[in-house]
Amino acid sequence: MQKRALFRSRGALIASSLVLASALLLGSVAPAAADTYPRQPGVDVEEYVFRISLLDETDEIRGLTTLAIRFVEDGVVSLVLDLTGRTGGRETGMTVDGAWVASGDTEATAMAHAPDTADLGASAQFSHTGDRLRITLPEPSAAGERAFITVSYSGAPDTGLEIGPNKYGDRTFFSDNWPSKARNWLPTIDHISEKARTQMVVTAPSQYQVISNGLLVEETDIAPGLRRTHWRQSVPIPPWQYMVGVARFAVDHLGVYRGVPVQTWVYAQDRDAGFYDFSYPTIEVLDFYSDKVGPYAYEKLANVQSNSVRGGMEAASAILYGDDSVSGTRSLRWRNVIIHEIAHQWFGNAVTEADWDDVWLSEGFATYFTSLFVEHAYGRDEFAARMADTREGIFRFYDSRPEYRIVHDNLADTSQVTTGMQYVKGAWVLHMLRHRIGTETFWEGIRRYYARYFNGQATTAQFREAMEEVSGEDLTEFFQQWLYQGSAGLLLHGDWRYENGNVELNLAQRQVGGTVYRMPITLEFVAADGTATRTEIEISDAERAYSIPVEFEPTEIVVDPDVWLLHGGSLTHRQE
Repeated sequence: MQKRALFRSRGALIASSLVLASALLLGSVAPAAADTYPRQPGVDVEEYVFRISLLDETDEIRGLTTLAIRFVEDGVVSLVLDLTGRTGGRETGMTVDGAWVASGDTEATAMAHAPDTADLGASAQFSHTGDRLRITLPEPSAAGERAFITVSYSGAPDTGLEIGPNKYGDRTFFSDNWPSKARNWLPTIDHISEKARTQMVVTAPSQYQVISNGLLVEETDIAPGLRRTHWRQSVPIPPWQYMVGVARFAVDHLGVYRGVPVQTWVYAQDRDAGFYDFSYPTIEVLDFYSDKVGPYAYEKLANVQSNSVRGGMEAASAILYGDDSVSGTRSLRWRNVIIHEIAHQWFGNAVTEADWDDVWLSEGFATYFTSLFVEHAYGRDEFAARMADTREGIFRFYDSRPEYRIVHDNLADTSQVTTGMQYVKGAWVLHMLRHRIGTETFWEGIRRYYARYFNGQATTAQFREAMEEVSGEDLTEFFQQWLYQGSAGLLLHGDWRYENGNVELNLAQRQVGGTVYRMPITLEFVAADGTATRTEIEISDAERAYSIPVEFEPTEIVVDPDVWLLHGGSLTHRQE
């Protein structure tokens, strides 16, 4: 039985519309609310085509965006997009000029290579109130049908697309969409779990080069002083990763690694230093994560100098680094930022957290996998020092915020989506999990998790399920204590003495809030002459006495000598 058509069939309606509309374009933040996703039930966005026109004479952009959508439910009567409006008399924000709806099976690729005749489909009623754009559909949907929605708009972005001088005073345009700022310049369903393919078609003054996600499709000088650049990202990614960079770049093509082109894009003035800095350790990091975790998801990897971020921003296939990332010295700081941002291509990008509440699945993973590469490439000592260096800061943080949870609960304000704890304590959770189930089992679980949710979304519960499958352990309590409750970690206090061949140890947990952890702890007993021996105990009580046989009288007890445990506190030697 053949489905009815939801809208008038116009063949390649959208395919025939966009060049003319682009030519016409050339001629002529409030606090986030509680997350109520799914914000547009019944609709799956398969692909966006963004056409953006940029000029030097103004910070106002003009945009024409087409969404290729598929309805997954019957009865959808409108499409609601996030797009920051120009309200309250403010000078920034977007004004919508029109919306159109068409049906058909036109591929989105054809949208960006349209002939010079325009038919946008049926003009649609819309309302743009605050930061929400509601487009009324001609008829209620039927599940399985496809449609193309086109929006024409213009305005000066308040944020999301940063327009202004870089460190050399040159005008540049760079995106910065994290966590939900894409709506300031792109009409999208602006949620972290809403993945779609993308195309970015940018018309800009011809002295600039343009970088975006995916592979380069076209560069054409379309008029004196104007160039169109078209990039296509064929792997689905969330809106905060939609990236564009427009500047006077020097570009280094480092070669093709396992079928993936590797590139460096830096300001023209930083050519030599930037090419030197970003050429290492990029290939080595790709090699490590590809072998240990799974295949790289994207069609290229580009390291891009920008002025829209201060550190790094892991946009899929085109990573942004701050103005001062180039020094020509391959500094330790920026070496580690490169490793971290490339790790995100696996965790946060290919496997994206299903909600901002689970952001540790991105930041904690990238932080720990940076350390894992350091362990692999530079040795256990540097790795252990990285882990140990973060412990004191974690406990200081929790001194003032003892109830802080790593996994949020429907976080109301996305500007508060991260603190340093999603990074460093999240990394420590993975480190302790590795110790608990064993290194080989840990890697097996990581590979299973990555393969299962590759180019999709995942929750903390789904990560736990994968690790339980490979380890055969019930990890509910471990995840509950370390991720869903407050407290920095184990705060151990106690005293000990040596008597009759035994170390008599009184050990108490003193965490704020009364959390009692169950964890294995290694103790190293050190004698005056340097002789040492170790034992492992299991703690599971708020307070407990241990009698541990040791063949010599120690002068010191080292808790967790191999740096596997997030702990603080002290042990006192009682000499009686």
